[in-house]
Amino acid sequence: MKKSIFKIASITAFAVLFSLTSCDKAATNVDGADTKKETEEVELKITTPQPSPWGELEQKVGLTDVTIEYSRPGMRGRAIFGDLVPFGKTWRTGANANTKVTFSSDVTVDGQTLKAGSYGLYTVPNKDKWEVMFYSESDKRGVPSDWDDAKVAAKTTVDVYPMPMPIETFTITIDDVANNSAVIGLLWEKTYIGIKFEVPTDALVSASIDAVLAATPKAGDYYNAAVYYSQNDKDVKKAGEWMEKAMSMTEKPAFWQLRQQSLVYAKMGDTDKAIATAKKSLAGAQEAKNDAYIKMNTESLKEWGAN
Repeated sequence: MKKSIFKIASITAFAVLFSLTSCDKAATNVDGADTKKETEEVELKITTPQPSPWGELEQKVGLTDVTIEYSRPGMRGRAIFGDLVPFGKTWRTGANANTKVTFSSDVTVDGQTLKAGSYGLYTVPNKDKWEVMFYSESDKRGVPSDWDDAKVAAKTTVDVYPMPMPIETFTITIDDVANNSAVIGLLWEKTYIGIKFEVPTDALVSASIDAVLAATPKAGDYYNAAVYYSQNDKDVKKAGEWMEKAMSMTEKPAFWQLRQQSLVYAKMGDTDKAIATAKKSLAGAQEAKNDAYIKMNTESLKEWGAN
């Protein structure tokens, strides 16, 4: 009997020892697998600044979105125009990929229509004047080897303006922004040129006004339409009608709204109404402590001969 009990105990002990040994091996395998993952090599890359960094410029002109994407080389002690950038040769107008100009609506350059879309901007620099070309293919890298004059969507010549100080990094700007036009400026070294373009703001706004007022216009719609017509010297009688409609739909017109209404009346030649409305605007501006509107209304009242 004792032998049987001893035999059973021996077998049980051996089974427990085998089980523990298997667990240790499994743990070792798992740990080994994790260790292998942790020691996997990670690919490293050296990142350095680009000599001609990429830049992007966005500007709304009227209702047209204008985007310019380009690379910006630096002077870095080099002579630029007439040397690094030769006179009389087509230049990519930047570095790396060609400079790309995108318009959200049709625009006009020197009387030529550029359809909405993207264009490559190329130039031919010279000492006193530059030739500027908007190329219908905008995805080139540098000047196309298969240049096609038929793909020049618009072309113009602009004057060179010398600057008193050097511009180290090639820079493109959008200047002289107005409702109907703006100027693309190119600046580098001591040279500036400006490329004027015109946008169809009036056509876009007029179409918007017609569509909105033909639907279910609100007070703000009539007000915006009236101000636009007045400020752009369109149909002032219509502006007056829309302004009065807007005010009739507004529970308590703000002083800045009354200011615009007074200007509409003045343009219509109704000085009495202009003065009466300007006085209301002035009172509101004084209550709000808005110095700018106090000044504008005071000057207008004096101009219109108010007592």
